[in-house]
Amino acid sequence: MEAKVRRIKLGTQGLEASAEGLGCMSMSAFYGPPKPEPEMINLIHHAINSGVTFLDTSDVYGPHANEILLGKLATKFGACFVDGKMEIGGGPAYVRAACEASLKRLRLDCIDLYHQHRVDTKVPIEITITFTVYARIGKFF
Repeated sequence: MEAKVRRIKLGTQGLEASAEGLGCMSMSAFYGPPKPEPEMINLIHHAINSGVTFLDTSDVYGPHANEILLGKLATKFGACFVDGKMEIGGGPAYVRAACEASLKRLRLDCIDLYHQHRVDTKVPIEITITFTVYARIGKFF
């Protein structure tokens, strides 16, 4: 029998999540070459079967390969590569473009969990968060 991951309550609306998540960055990028997809799919299934409900990916991992691997679960924005150099973005145009690209790659109308990977200190957090909410539901000003 597999050990089950402990669950925790989120807020006051009755939502729960696993106390531990699975960080998936190294599956598709960084820390060496991408890992074999069948092995990573087996690992993801093992995590889910153990009770993990949070799988962490980003559009920058691969880039894009990890987000596509995990597809339709959750993703992040806020880091991108420009001319081989990582840049941080949090402005409305970047958030919209990043979300639209993720929605297209994942073939979705809405991302369940869309969160900020890195904070863009040049943009007030209230602006980034406002556009993140609208981006997540696929509606913009």
